Parts: sequence; structure tokens; C-alpha cells
Amino acid sequence: MQPATLHTLLTAYPALRPLASTLDKLPTHHIPSHTVLFREQDDCPGFPLIVAGEVRVVRGSSHGRELELYRVHTGDLCLVSAASLFSAQPLSARGLTAQDTELLLLPPHAFRQALAHEPFRDFVLGLFAERMADLTALIESVAFQRLDRRLASALLGHGPQVQTTHQALADELGTVREMVTRLLHRFEREGWVRLSRECITIQDSAALRAWAAGDVEPTHNRVT
Repeated sequence: MQPATLHTLLTAYPALRPLASTLDKLPTHHIPSHTVLFREQDDCPGFPLIVAGEVRVVRGSSHGRELELYRVHTGDLCLVSAASLFSAQPLSARGLTAQDTELLLLPPHAFRQALAHEPFRDFVLGLFAERMADLTALIESVAFQRLDRRLASALLGHGPQVQTTHQALADELGTVREMVTRLLHRFEREGWVRLSRECITIQDSAALRAWAAGDVEPTHNRVT
């Protein structure tokens, strides 16, 4: 491993400093965007440590739909991988790169040895708790919040232009592309967004934010 890579890794995961000699022997994987890293029901190949990039973790259904559970960035924990390694059970979701990604895989036996170190164990359990809270919020959103409000929320926080596809938004929200397209066209009629190929331009972020919070009603046909 390059010294600069090890420095980046230990800066992002300071709890791993006692394992620096072990990490230094691990290969670094450079993985293109949209590559599947692991699949549901596979054995977990190891604990992923993200040096750079981003990994999406999604759960699929028998009907071909999928729901994004969370994303893993540098310094984050993959809950699905950790749970699989804790329990020695197959993986319960699918992981794929959202962009070009550089990572290491801490092998299962090394992961179990690392848990003997209190700082690493506290790090894993702390992030485990945070991920569980995120998943609880996701379940609440899917179960109780209307799709149009969830879509409005998903469009915010990315700047004036959201470079994405209707299918990607559908995957993120756990619905079908046709529903997302229908809702986006209603948002466009309201004047909140402008649609173009693989790009959504936000024209009224305040209105989208108010709609996501349930504070307004649309002037055109109600979005459901």
C-alpha cells in the first residue's frame, strides 16, 4: 500500500491505528462506478474500508424493485457487511459503487481480531447505532410519508441542478420510474423544477422545501 493511502485510511478511520501493520499488507482495490461489490445471500468477503468514492447499499424485491438503504463514504461503516460478519450469516442486501471508488477489504478473520481492540470495537458499535437510527428513519419515511413529499426532499441539498435519472430516483425512493416521472412533471407544472435529459434544474427550492414539510398545497392538480 502506498504511504499516502495508508495515511488517508488512518485519518478517516483513526480507530484502526493499532492495526496499521495489518492494513499495510492489504491490497487496494480501484473499482469503477456502477460495479456490484456484493449481492444478497453472498458470503461477506470482508469489512469494506473506503479510501475514496461512494458505495450504495440497496435491498431488492422479487418484483425487481429496490430501495436504497444507505450510502457508505470514507470513514463510514457498512451496516450490512458488519452484521454479516458479526453473525456469520449471508449478506442481506446488495452493494454497488455510486462513483469510481478506492477501498480495502479487511478479511473476516482480521475483522474479528480487530474487535478485540476497544477503540475499533467502540467505533464499529457507535456507527452501527447511527446506521440503525438512519434505517429506522427510512422505514418511517417509507411507511408514513407520501411519495411526492419524499421526492421533493430527495431533490433538495444537491445545488441548483440535480444530475440524475428518473430511474435512479425511483431506485432511491423504492418505487417505479413511471411514478417518479409523473410526479416530476407535476412539479414542473408548478414551476418548482425544469426537466431535461438526466438533469433536474431546481427553480423554486423554497416551494419544494415547504412541500416536503407538508406546509403547502399545489396550485395545480394535487400531487399524490
